Amino acid sequence: MKRRDFFRNTALVAAGSAVISPLRSGATPGSPRLFDREAKKTAKNIIFMVSDGMSTGTLSMANMLSERRDGKLCTWMNLYKEGNAVRGLMDTASANSLVTDSAAASSSWGGGVRVNNGTLNVTPDGARPTPILQKFKAAGKSVGCVTTVPITHATPAGFCVNSDSRGDQAEIALMYHDLRFDVMMGGGTDFFSADMRKDKQDVFGKFATSGFTVVKTRDEMLAAGVSKKPLLGVFHADGLPYALDREHDEALKTGTPSLTEMVATAIGCLKQNPKGFVLQIEAGKVDWGAHANDIGALIYDQLEFDKALATVIDFAEKDGETLVIVTTDHGNANPGLFGATANFERIMGFKHTNEWVLQGIDRDFNANQVRERIEYAHGYAINADEAVRLLSHYVTDRGEDGLYNPYKLPFADFAEIQRKYTSIGWAGTGHSGDHVEVAAYGAGADLLTPFVRNTDLHYLMLKAANVKNTQI
Repeated sequence: MKRRDFFRNTALVAAGSAVISPLRSGATPGSPRLFDREAKKTAKNIIFMVSDGMSTGTLSMANMLSERRDGKLCTWMNLYKEGNAVRGLMDTASANSLVTDSAAASSSWGGGVRVNNGTLNVTPDGARPTPILQKFKAAGKSVGCVTTVPITHATPAGFCVNSDSRGDQAEIALMYHDLRFDVMMGGGTDFFSADMRKDKQDVFGKFATSGFTVVKTRDEMLAAGVSKKPLLGVFHADGLPYALDREHDEALKTGTPSLTEMVATAIGCLKQNPKGFVLQIEAGKVDWGAHANDIGALIYDQLEFDKALATVIDFAEKDGETLVIVTTDHGNANPGLFGATANFERIMGFKHTNEWVLQGIDRDFNANQVRERIEYAHGYAINADEAVRLLSHYVTDRGEDGLYNPYKLPFADFAEIQRKYTSIGWAGTGHSGDHVEVAAYGAGADLLTPFVRNTDLHYLMLKAANVKNTQI
């Protein structure tokens, strides 16, 4: 064989392997190391925490802000510093792409096999593996999900149901009713309210008449306390408000719960079961902030996730029988700090997200009004030319496309302008194929190895809890 043919054929083989490896690895049920080894201690409870779309840069910058603002590491980094967590990297590919979406990513944990992007626990050949919360419920444990996006969204749904399309959220809401999970909280009233559903079904009423405690506001959630009945909490039409906007808006603070408050409520309800519980927690709007290149939204929702993690670790430490897994499903936009510390520290003074800024601008604004709005929200003033540049999107209807941007706001253009004031740069506005952080704490944490595929975590959870891998 000629030398150039050898290298050409080798390159083709390598390229082919890269394309088919996600699907091939999806057929493998899990790492033998996870099957053959016993955990040092059985986990009665499992809390699986997902900061959706968290690139490594997101975690790094949230920790840097915590150190600069509060003088301490964030909870996640402190677990590493104190040597209290087992740390690994995770391959996040789906069955048909090295870059996964949230549906396929959560399904890899939920069903234990890789599926195509856009589907929930439905394999490329049509098989429908039993989602993990159904397995744990069948084993007698209480189960639930808490999220800052619609409770019917891809990440919670991947632990719960089988569906050919992640977009069928109205149907997923009905599936939740029939499955009778013990705690389900997040946004998404549009999928439960008769006024908003196309079929006009009163799904809230359906849950209530079936014995669920149904809450729609923070006050109702807190008043429900430790519910003896299954709990459904849906607090906003779509995703919940960003943590930064909520912190500086009294109406949002009193009307919608924080992620940490939902987590504390969920644990209080679920821990009543003597056989234990399994809870998935998702900071879903970290992903939405990354798609929008919205640094205030991104970092402050990551810090809220970290507060929820502190609540979880405190419970697990006192309980002694709880496994905590902390990870993300994929990277997104790969943000990073590329400049002066003083610029980065401006983020400590932010009052509102870029979304808040841009939604409040209209075609009747002038450049000075744009500058004043940004200065109020962020503490710095852009120049007149930059203000005119932003206004052009409103005057000539040059809207941006992108996920979670129904009003076509100029998120990417604003982020580019913002870069010289914050020193934050972005690689894009979409998911990335990075290997990501995964950490385990508590009972069964020793099962985590330094490198895993996303599907391995399904079997790790079953092994840690000593629950047989059965199809229901």
